Amino acid sequence: MRLIQPKQPTFWLLVVLNGLTAALVWIVQNRELVWFVHLIIALFAVVNALLCLWLMVVLLREPPAKQNSALQPTQAQPDIHES
Repeated sequence: MRLIQPKQPTFWLLVVLNGLTAALVWIVQNRELVWFVHLIIALFAVVNALLCLWLMVVLLREPPAKQNSALQPTQAQPDIHES
């Protein structure tokens, strides 16, 4: 179980959506907008955060992408010098 899996597109979608959530929350907190615009942006932020949570659970449940064989530890080789 790993959260950081750069080879998975789900990981990058999670990163982008987390950034979008932060931007939406910043807009709601720092801009003077009409109340219904605040409400719409806040709802988008909450839905986006819930989507991020769901993607995180999906990412934690799926196995990591297979690594290159050069990066994997070598398996024990049988001893060829048996007497």
